[in-house]
Amino acid sequence: MLNRLLIMLLLSVSAVAAFAEPKLLDIDVRTLAGDKTVNLAETYNGNVVLVVNVASKCGYTYQYEQLEATYQKYRDQGLVILGFPSNDFKGQEPGSEEEIAQFCRLTYGVQFPMFEKMSVKEGGDVHPLYQRLADQKGYPKWNFFKYLIGRDGKLIEMYNSKVEPNSEELVVAIKKALAS
Repeated sequence: MLNRLLIMLLLSVSAVAAFAEPKLLDIDVRTLAGDKTVNLAETYNGNVVLVVNVASKCGYTYQYEQLEATYQKYRDQGLVILGFPSNDFKGQEPGSEEEIAQFCRLTYGVQFPMFEKMSVKEGGDVHPLYQRLADQKGYPKWNFFKYLIGRDGKLIEMYNSKVEPNSEELVVAIKKALAS
C-alpha cells in the first residue's frame, strides 16, 4: 500500500512539473500582415522547426533564398521554417508588415510561414517566444539567427547569422533532427 501511495505521489509531482514550465512553442502568434492567430505548438506539433528572425535590408537578406530552398527540400519530411521579421538591429526591417510580405513573396518567392513583426533583442520589449528561446540558448545578436527545434518541441541548437541555411553544419543538424 505504501509503495502504491509513493508511486502515485511521484506521478503527481512529475505531472505538476510538466505543467510548470510552458512548452517552448506553446504560444500564439499572428500571421504576417494578417489577423489570423496560430498556436505554434498545435500547428507544428511533430515537425522539426527552424525559427529565424529576418530583415529585408540586411547583408544577410540573401539567406531568404536559401531558407526557401531548404524549406522546399525538406518540408515533406517534416521541416518547417518560421520567419519573424524584426527591426531590432540597426533598423533593417523598417517596412510595414504588408511591405515585408510583398518583398518576401516577390523578391524571394517565400512560401514558408511568416509571422508578425516583433522584438527579439535583449533589453527591448522582447516577444515571449524569443524570451523562451533566449532563456535556453541566448538572444539573437543580429538578423538571421536560427533556432533549431526538434520534433519533441525541445530546442536543439542556435546558429548565428553567418551559418547559412544551406551550410553543411545546419543541413546535417536538420537531417539528424528529421531522422529522430
